[in-house]
Amino acid sequence: MSLNSPLVPNTKTYCTNEYGKLKKVVVVSPENMQINEIINETQKHFLNENINIDKAVQQHETFVEVLEKHGSEVIHLQPSQELNEQVFTRDIGFSIHDQFFVASMNTDVRRGEVKTLKKWLKENAVPYSELMHSIEGGDVLVDGQDIWVGVSGRTNQLAIQSLRNQLAPYTVHELPLREDILHLDCVFTIISSDWALVYPPAFSKGDLETIKKHYNVITVTDEEQFQMGPNVLAIGNHKIISLTQNHALNERIRAKGFEVIELDLSEIIKSGGSFRCCTLPLIRE
Repeated sequence: MSLNSPLVPNTKTYCTNEYGKLKKVVVVSPENMQINEIINETQKHFLNENINIDKAVQQHETFVEVLEKHGSEVIHLQPSQELNEQVFTRDIGFSIHDQFFVASMNTDVRRGEVKTLKKWLKENAVPYSELMHSIEGGDVLVDGQDIWVGVSGRTNQLAIQSLRNQLAPYTVHELPLREDILHLDCVFTIISSDWALVYPPAFSKGDLETIKKHYNVITVTDEEQFQMGPNVLAIGNHKIISLTQNHALNERIRAKGFEVIELDLSEIIKSGGSFRCCTLPLIRE
């Protein structure tokens, strides 16, 4: 399938970028969400306070309603009581053009999530490739010929090389992340063919220059990054779902011609993920 070909009706997964109209997406309700084994920096701050499940579920339901209102078919995977990070569906797989990859999770607490996804993929006859080395979807951004992959505590260079071997037509860019950064989409999100949100301290000077050769950059501050500011979700037609608390960042995004839909996801971000983390796109047009 060429880069410029239209969406083929029988294609089960098809995402050529991060900002096309979101047509089909996988989510999981946060009804079993809990911080009990700290697996990222954000969770350290909220371990004692922990998660208000009722509030998290209500915020997630509002988010899903907005996705559906804007034309997305939302698929709900079955939540499991023992999978407390399951709301973050982004990490368990990713679509690159017409190929779907099942991720290889780096933490025991999350490996069961992949089994739930694979069960759904098989039941719905969705073809997929499985990556053996450690890689998570939060580290993978797609934009046409360019595939950006974060080298993090969750995604290693063996996985990136394996991905590169399977994606010969595309350019796979490695972006090593500062040690305390969980995933690439916590510090870099592409919101259109021209614009990206970037937290500069996460990257080397050279990698930052590479990003800036491809995109105009809206810079995210330390405080905004802690509030998961870069982890917005583009849903098509220059519409961006962003955290209501990030007022100044949202205004900077609007100033570049985007419509920002502000939602509260404050309970879920305590566990280190926001709108992009909570969605696994299958089809974008």
